[in-house]
Amino acid sequence: MNAPPFEASCASVLADGSLLTVTATRRARDGRADVKCAAGGDVRLAARMAEVVRLARHTEPVFDSRDQVVLSIDRQPGPGERDWELALVLADRTVRGLWHPRGAVVANGFSDAWQLGRVDGHGILAAPAGTLLGGADGLAHLGQLLGHPDPAAAVSSARAWFPLHSGGDADGLCWVEVGVHPLQASDDEDGAIAVPGQDAARQHAVRQALLGARHFDGARAGRWRTTVRFGAERFQGRSYELALVLADRIARGREFLPRARLLASGCSDAWHAGRVDTVDGLAPKCALLLREAAPGDRILLPRAWQDQLPAGFAAGVAAAGASLACVERIGII
Repeated sequence: MNAPPFEASCASVLADGSLLTVTATRRARDGRADVKCAAGGDVRLAARMAEVVRLARHTEPVFDSRDQVVLSIDRQPGPGERDWELALVLADRTVRGLWHPRGAVVANGFSDAWQLGRVDGHGILAAPAGTLLGGADGLAHLGQLLGHPDPAAAVSSARAWFPLHSGGDADGLCWVEVGVHPLQASDDEDGAIAVPGQDAARQHAVRQALLGARHFDGARAGRWRTTVRFGAERFQGRSYELALVLADRIARGREFLPRARLLASGCSDAWHAGRVDTVDGLAPKCALLLREAAPGDRILLPRAWQDQLPAGFAAGVAAAGASLACVERIGII
């Protein structure tokens, strides 16, 4: 039988002056998701709550996957209100014993970069006395909670782009960003990779690709807390994998930087061997890449495409000031 859950709460002032309360409970995980959120039936808001929590955990130096944290809010914030985000983050840290506030906490703040531990500001104009406000005039970053330096200084992140092709007006380049933060030794490297905003299948695929490619490095496992973000919420296929793996290698200092962007398309059934496999859509993706290529860009494609590239493609890439390589393995680019 599970031990009774621990509980913590944090309030936030809404634009209408009422208080929203975030309640967090902690219990043994037992195979459950690490974070679960409830927002009165608002599925989209609950998903955003989980995304904020997972992003904000990125700069924590210790990863512990033994517990599940369940968070809920007792009322709906107004459209566009985001000040509740700081209260959510603080409740999550409090219930896991990472912050020990004295007494009740009221906090207002939001961020567009929780994965850096940054608090961008607050929306409320007249806050009650004692309210913890996010931003340059208050809590500028989460490290200040404990008197620590800005955690963003320890985050290394990199982006790579991959072509999205569906045959419609939405065709274009999509970015994938990998951020890594040093982690004290962890036996759960899989769990230390967060992919907020993506479904369970995509999260699993991302973790498997990164774990396989890192195995190929031969480096010690469990060194990084990793957060992966995509520029698009939904897309099909696996051609993002090469861009993902290369962004991770750049973030960890294991890949040369291009002069400008890194554009890539490819996947693998054997990342642990460093192998790059082919993907579908050669002709339309090459047309898209040629259209988007800019001076200094580096374009990487599967070696299997080399003899099938459209006539004039390589010359067009060079004329745009970009470089091109068809590769069969990572690590020798």
